[in-house]
Amino acid sequence: MPLRIAIPDLVSPSYFPLIAAVELGHCRDQGLDATVELQFPVSRAYRALEGGEADYVGAAVHAALYVFEGWRGCRLLGALSQGMYWFLVVDRRIEAETGDLRALRGLRIGAAPGPADGLRAMVRAAGLDPDADMAIGPVPGTEGEGVSFGVTAARALQDGAIDGFWANGMGAEVAVRSGSGRLLVDARRHAPAGAADYTFPALVATDRHDAERPDEVAALVRAVLAAQQALRADPSVARAAAEPHFPPGERDLIAELVARDAPYYDPAIRPEQLDAVNRFAGELGLLTTEPLAYEDVVSATAREVWDR
Repeated sequence: MPLRIAIPDLVSPSYFPLIAAVELGHCRDQGLDATVELQFPVSRAYRALEGGEADYVGAAVHAALYVFEGWRGCRLLGALSQGMYWFLVVDRRIEAETGDLRALRGLRIGAAPGPADGLRAMVRAAGLDPDADMAIGPVPGTEGEGVSFGVTAARALQDGAIDGFWANGMGAEVAVRSGSGRLLVDARRHAPAGAADYTFPALVATDRHDAERPDEVAALVRAVLAAQQALRADPSVARAAAEPHFPPGERDLIAELVARDAPYYDPAIRPEQLDAVNRFAGELGLLTTEPLAYEDVVSATAREVWDR
């Protein structure tokens, strides 16, 4: 039976090393038969992991705490890319300098559960109240099976259903290229100090899976690392990996977006990164107990692969 890998958005450059690991044959080269499947929202993906309906998850790392309290029961196997990887796009008619979050006052901003955590915290860091100064909520049409949140949000912006959205790089690019949106914040480049470290996309397993199948875990981590290296070396290979999952228009954009994200394709999770995520999760109320130590959260098997 193939390994089942759940991700909350298939049409995303930030989870793309995992998609590429499967579709470009890096998993096969490691002796693994693996598939990726959509589980939206991110809490559903982590519940699938906890319940055994998925073997691995690729998703925002802090969202594991929705399901695995204090990190108990899960293991982090590596970063799919570094840093908070979402983009804030607003209606092109809204006048604001890049990075100026004050422009959000009075606006309707679409954000999926999970990613919305990062937006709310970033807004608070800028001195705004995410509940009183704006309306942050779901994007119409994102509830169905097989829906890309970011691409659907771009269409909702174009239709006037929202004034802006917080989503992955693909959704942002679609909105900007259509002429309906303009980029206000790239969280890794324009966010308030410290916000880029709130979360990152990670590969996650249960602690039991990590303990009982170390060879499989190491093989999957090697496959993701190989995919990251291949995408950094030649982003054009991304198009072939996108073929089974991406609509034609987004398929044509993926190589360019991967080239932009490639400098962040590094699997290592460092202690200070986990500390930053813990602080963020504590502010959200997702982490209410003493967290496990780094060595008990980040897989030793995975660390050996990164360190070679």
